[in-house]
Amino acid sequence: MNDKIFTLHNGARPLSALSSPKEAIRQFTPNWFAATMGTGILSLSLAQFPWPVPGLRLIAEGLWMFNILLFSVFAVMYLARWVMYFGEAKRIFGHSTVSMFFGTIPMGMATIINGLLAFGLPRWGADVIPVAHALWWLDVAMSLLCGVCIPYMMFTRQQHSIDQMTAVWLLPVVAAEVAAVSGGLLAPHIADTHAQLGIIITSYVLWAYSVPVALSILAILLLRMALHKLPHESMAASSWLALGPIGTGSLGMLVIGGDAPGVFAAAGMPEIGHIAQGVGFVAGILFWGCGLWWMLLATLITVRYFREGIPFNLGWWGFTFPLGVYTVATLKLSTLVDLAFFKGFGALLVVMLAAMWLLVAVKTVRGAWSGKLFVSPCLAGLDRKP
Repeated sequence: MNDKIFTLHNGARPLSALSSPKEAIRQFTPNWFAATMGTGILSLSLAQFPWPVPGLRLIAEGLWMFNILLFSVFAVMYLARWVMYFGEAKRIFGHSTVSMFFGTIPMGMATIINGLLAFGLPRWGADVIPVAHALWWLDVAMSLLCGVCIPYMMFTRQQHSIDQMTAVWLLPVVAAEVAAVSGGLLAPHIADTHAQLGIIITSYVLWAYSVPVALSILAILLLRMALHKLPHESMAASSWLALGPIGTGSLGMLVIGGDAPGVFAAAGMPEIGHIAQGVGFVAGILFWGCGLWWMLLATLITVRYFREGIPFNLGWWGFTFPLGVYTVATLKLSTLVDLAFFKGFGALLVVMLAAMWLLVAVKTVRGAWSGKLFVSPCLAGLDRKP
């Protein structure tokens, strides 16, 4: 009887699956930042819900503030890992899957920057703009590094094969176009016209730095899935990752194109601004249509996975952010096009996103409490003692 009580008590203890609390730091990986991406995009989606719902904006703002706390905790833990276990932490560069999740760090930060504009500006005033501006340039630097350094590691240090390929290849590349969207949101709030122009031009460069490469990866991914069928069930959520660059590509063109007339006119190039606005709108619609195809395909694939049963892991956060950016792109279209479809469909996507976030968040809290989710594949084969 005493043994059973001890077992129950031990199971309820935080991090009971780990040999010591320090193991949570030793086993911490960038995968956790995917939770900040999903939480951040949900807060931004709720804030743009097409019809007024009492208290919804407060919930959205609360989620954004919680996301700042979450990102800060994860940043401290990952920095601590590099300080305390440097030799083991650097093994990530040779790992063909976990290294891809470096891209989740700047993407998670981008949701916080966007929230500063959506929530911080109404609450605290224009003082948040210099903070958002500085954080955005930091985000740009991290995105550029991820977009080129991780592929370089793929080409020189890691082992990859087509049959083992998944959509996680997209993560380090897509970070730049997410930063491009943030730049488009930030530019109208910058008073200096020269700085505005610099942000818009940089955002276009970031979009081009990411989207063509992401599309080339998607072409290879389609071939891989046709030849080698679906990935292992542990990578079930990766089928949604492809929606990320498509949805973000659409949103980026719509947002940056919307800024273009005013920014380019102030720079003495009004004709360029009108062209950019038109191109942005058309490109946004085209990418949105492509995203619709991929979302329907990912839905069918996910239903198949769930019927067969899939284990929970941090990769499930891949169900949230791609759907979230596609949702925000849909809501953006609803403000530009006088069609009830986009409003209704956007509202439906927000509900779907919220439901998926709740499911994944509850499972993540349980796994984090027990410690079962603190697993670093980079340490496979090493002595697990801290």
